[in-house]
Amino acid sequence: MSHRVDDHVRRKLTVVGDGSCGKTCLLIVFSKGQFPEVYVPTVFENYVADVEVENHRVELALWDTAGQEDYDRLRPLSYPDSNVILICFSVDIPDSLENVQEKWIAEVLHFCQGVPIILAGCKVDLRNDPQTIENLRAEGQQPVSTAEGQEVADQIGAVGYYECSAKTGYGVREVFEAATLAALKGKSKTNGKTKKNKNKGEKKKRKCSIIVSSLQYILIIILIIIIITYSIQKEKKYTKRKKVSLSRRSG
Repeated sequence: MSHRVDDHVRRKLTVVGDGSCGKTCLLIVFSKGQFPEVYVPTVFENYVADVEVENHRVELALWDTAGQEDYDRLRPLSYPDSNVILICFSVDIPDSLENVQEKWIAEVLHFCQGVPIILAGCKVDLRNDPQTIENLRAEGQQPVSTAEGQEVADQIGAVGYYECSAKTGYGVREVFEAATLAALKGKSKTNGKTKKNKNKGEKKKRKCSIIVSSLQYILIIILIIIIITYSIQKEKKYTKRKKVSLSRRSG
């Protein structure tokens, strides 16, 4: 029995998480089918992939972001119009899971309130890696367990927790299928908003954003005018003092 597949459905996924936690590799493997052997820190990168879930063919725009603190002020530019947020951490970096609670969930809820969240544990192939275990043991740590990841997912109100390995391909498609499904349903576990209410909220936010942006431009223009006026007045005073000084010397 054939099923109809809807066309022209587009959704936006934004991925966040600590630097080097595996975000970019995960996106590249899913969208291009190849694992990048060389690590290049991301500032902003966009990818596109087609995902089919529940008889919907979705064109999923994948927005990669930089996790480093240097880009904290730029990263919010990636959040507008997101339909789902993918928060990543690495199982071989326990601190990256801690930062999900300490940093990332607060940022996501601030800029994307009501948007569904998926939590992904990356680099799961390193969980049983002897060298990784030894290195972490030397620091009094151990790889993040599945139970620990699930616990954090529950605490932050994620609609799902998935583990994956970009290197082996394990769980990669499952992560994005779950994220796409969440984007289509448009519900956040944190407040249970429906897609309809979310769209209304987004329209209000857009209006507010336009007003705020307009005010910012006006303030910038006023500030520029003040600076120019001050500079002109300062130049006039300097010229006047110079003329007086020359006049006195001539006298």
